Amino acid sequence: MTSRHYDVVVLGRSLGALAAAAVLARRDFRVLLLGQGQRGQTYRFEEHVLCRRAFTLLGGSSPTWRRILHELAQSPQFRRRSIPLDPMFVMLSEGRRVEVPPDMELFGREIEREFPEVRQLVDELYNTIAQANAAADAAFEKDALWPPGSFWERFETNRLAATLPLAQGERSFDLLAKFPPGHAYRDITTVPATFASNKALTGREFSPFALARLHGAWTRGVQSLARGEDELSEFLCERIETHGGVIELSRRAESLVTRRGVAVGVVQDGEEAATGAGAVLSDQPGEALAQLSGGEGITKSARDDWPRLNVEAGRFVLSVVASTRGLPGPLSKESFVLPPERSRRDPRHPTVHLQRFEASAFSEGRAQARRETLLVAEAILPARGPLSLLEAREAVLGVLREALPFLDEHLLIVDSPHDGLPLYDYRSGSRREVDRVHLQGALPGQEAMEPVWAIEPAGYLDLAGEPVRGPIPNTYLVGKTVLPGLGQEGELMAAFGAARLITRKDGARQKMRRQMWSKIETT
Repeated sequence: MTSRHYDVVVLGRSLGALAAAAVLARRDFRVLLLGQGQRGQTYRFEEHVLCRRAFTLLGGSSPTWRRILHELAQSPQFRRRSIPLDPMFVMLSEGRRVEVPPDMELFGREIEREFPEVRQLVDELYNTIAQANAAADAAFEKDALWPPGSFWERFETNRLAATLPLAQGERSFDLLAKFPPGHAYRDITTVPATFASNKALTGREFSPFALARLHGAWTRGVQSLARGEDELSEFLCERIETHGGVIELSRRAESLVTRRGVAVGVVQDGEEAATGAGAVLSDQPGEALAQLSGGEGITKSARDDWPRLNVEAGRFVLSVVASTRGLPGPLSKESFVLPPERSRRDPRHPTVHLQRFEASAFSEGRAQARRETLLVAEAILPARGPLSLLEAREAVLGVLREALPFLDEHLLIVDSPHDGLPLYDYRSGSRREVDRVHLQGALPGQEAMEPVWAIEPAGYLDLAGEPVRGPIPNTYLVGKTVLPGLGQEGELMAAFGAARLITRKDGARQKMRRQMWSKIETT
């Protein structure tokens, strides 16, 4: 017996889950979104805001994101919220600072100054990347499912995939083959792509198309939001509720209800009666849905052919609140910090993705926040590497100290939710350790790192992992495991693909969708 019924129940609060829920709500589906125990990007210690995840809006240049904004009639509003970054990112290494600005003329001058010996190779590289991304934009804006499932979906998608350069049996092709071995520009190309991907690969192992697409996400105009992921989540949640969706971020589904092998609802925590659902979407791997159903309803093809997912690495995140006057004035909002050359290949000296936020963006009413900066440092830790979680905090701090020599004198707060160690409070001039029970919105112990996946066997075009259709009929996947090789853009494509499949099952709403597309987007 069900207590209530929704057309779609969405499990999770990631970008893919929120985007799918917003699109389906806009198409007049009755949507329920459950947070499924997932936490937002930020947590607090007293008046200070800290981050458990790094977030950069790399999907902002994707045609799929533009389609979502257009369908939600929010393109102008979102444009006003976002700020184009200039420079798009900065590479910091021992004795070298390289900016990548959106202005091609300025970028050319930067290359002439830092890398005159490879200027022609850099021009050739970006011509190749630009051609690949132009073809990808043309293919991804078409109405097709990535990765395809059925015969006709494979027919549609394969026809578009055939237009993609670097993606057709060119796995051995190396975009950087002409660059000298060990040349610094290799890092400028591969390091941003490594942090953008959800697939566990080192830079030289990227397929050429994936490398072109992921590096292109960093170099085709990066947009910034003042409060990062939290602001984007609030924007999408607002759209869901505006179109009649119900959001319960503090609730979760304890089990998946199946009938005759088909998912028909969920049982929420604290409830005995099931909540009915015409479809269930999840941003977790298919195995998580199988566990929710207790193994019931899993199709034979899923049992036999489901791809194997292994967590090969995790994203370790460290928040550092420091006095702004102790930081270099030109420190970019997005930087990559390479360890010194002498320790470059030592896994105990990781490469760090560093973000800078104005503390006042999170604490408008606190005068002191205007003189503080929040630094969010992200490092990718191999699951079986020599650097343990308990050592990661000091390792990341060590890399930051090399790049920011006056950091120690201006530290205020240091913390990571992943290592379970106490928060470090330097506001009194010496380090005071604060037990994690005093943090608001954080667990008292370790929080799991966001995983980076290895997929066996390699999926569609070496980009895909799990299919959009889940292992149980009437379930769909919209998370990072569907197209991990495309990073954030892959989440958006999975979300839009799931919405497409659900809409096509409902003839009346499909007609409404066609009528909606015939209208001009309004502000």
